[in-house]
Amino acid sequence: MTFEAELYWGGAGLIGLWLAMFGLALAATRNGTVQTGPATQEFGPDPESPAVVALLANRWRSVDRAAAATLLDLAARGLIEVRQPDDDPAHSTVHVTGKDTEGLTAYERRVLDRVVERAGATGAPIGAIAFRAEESAKSWNGSLRQEIITEARLRGLSRPRFARLLTGAFYVTAFAPGVPFTVAVIAGGHGVRGAVLLGALPAVALMWLLARVLGERATPRGLERAGHWAGVRTWLHAHEEFAQLPPAAVTVWDRYLGYGTALGVTSRAGRLLGFDAGDKRRVWSSYGGTWRPVRISYPRLRPGFGATTSRLLQLACAAGVVTVGLYLFAVLRQPDWAVIDGPDAEHSLRRPGLVLSAGWVVTALLGVAVAGRFRRWTPVVAFLAMMPGNFAGSRDWLTRAMDGPLPGEVVGIVCFGALTAYYLTLAVLERRAPRTVTGEVLRMEPRRSKAAPRFLALDTGDGDRTVAWALPPGVPAVAPGSVVRLSVSPGTRAVRSAAAVTG
Repeated sequence: MTFEAELYWGGAGLIGLWLAMFGLALAATRNGTVQTGPATQEFGPDPESPAVVALLANRWRSVDRAAAATLLDLAARGLIEVRQPDDDPAHSTVHVTGKDTEGLTAYERRVLDRVVERAGATGAPIGAIAFRAEESAKSWNGSLRQEIITEARLRGLSRPRFARLLTGAFYVTAFAPGVPFTVAVIAGGHGVRGAVLLGALPAVALMWLLARVLGERATPRGLERAGHWAGVRTWLHAHEEFAQLPPAAVTVWDRYLGYGTALGVTSRAGRLLGFDAGDKRRVWSSYGGTWRPVRISYPRLRPGFGATTSRLLQLACAAGVVTVGLYLFAVLRQPDWAVIDGPDAEHSLRRPGLVLSAGWVVTALLGVAVAGRFRRWTPVVAFLAMMPGNFAGSRDWLTRAMDGPLPGEVVGIVCFGALTAYYLTLAVLERRAPRTVTGEVLRMEPRRSKAAPRFLALDTGDGDRTVAWALPPGVPAVAPGSVVRLSVSPGTRAVRSAAAVTG
């Protein structure tokens, strides 16, 4: 075995040793078993808040339902009022009572501040509590989780899964396997850059694995209290109607509704009270003076959406190339282009099916190239598109097809011709002076491609439906909830400029 091979095997052995020690640490720090206590309606002396109970109920892995449970608990304590004006719980509203907030924990104050921000002095629909941006929702919920964990640790219910010294040791030793790999690459005569890259890969993978499991685990006291709250959950489950209680039922069930939500029993109230990124297609807005749900349409398949004049002309040329190519291929081809009879007809490259598919694929490739959409995988797709030409159709049908346009070709010519005219019309309309619209930004949604324009949903206050605008990559993003004045092109729905409205 060569010296380089010994180094590679040594690095692999260090990875195996690290994983073995990591597995032992995971086994040693598993949560104990929660012994469900007897069914009870008692919270016990100095009970934990619903948010902390949510951590225990989720086996210390997450704080799902904690924000909704905290809101209901604040309502039970009189700091928030939940009103249901009709039979539909989704129409419920939240209002701030103005009661003294002294003594609230950090996470309770965070939830209350969110309600105050959205409800103001007049109240707001419960759906308006949801965030309009994914980043804001993640940041807010991440901070909430840390504040709940801090409270659980102070109560002696939770602790870090790994001690700080053990975590540091795993992070440091994650770099050890990369050392022999780096030396082996250099000894093999390869560059330093490749050696450093290969040496860093094991450390990155191992640290990612470590970060995935770092979290909380139970203390003996935590397991005891989790068993007690499991008994409360059993008692709540015995009330069949409890799972379907609306948020406004807090006036009758008091703090039980908040604890039921934390324990996953009150499923209906938990679904209605969302502190996540909310529904992308239905957003509550108060722009214009009254709260109302605004439905958003995202024109993902609209041709020319957000395109500039030059891009529209390019797309028109591409559609025109396909139109002319299909027409010429359909009109000019002759039966003698193909080999139909003879001993080698089935193996000839001039079989009718291959001739037809080749003409269509070449025309499509020309259109793709003119449109600037030619990619590395395009030839592969083109090759696969040719494959049915080996088997398509009977001999009589293919013989007739070589002698004139097919119905499908006529449809294609008409469609691509209409698309050409559509793009040219949009290009002409794009020369008009832009329109100005003012409203509140409901959502900013990215696209799969970074080069594609982002969706900007704007509420102008004059309806309950809106169609998203296209915000080009060069235009700075605007924050959801801000009031902006947009200069737009209605034809392509492209935003040419955006300016915040102050005052």
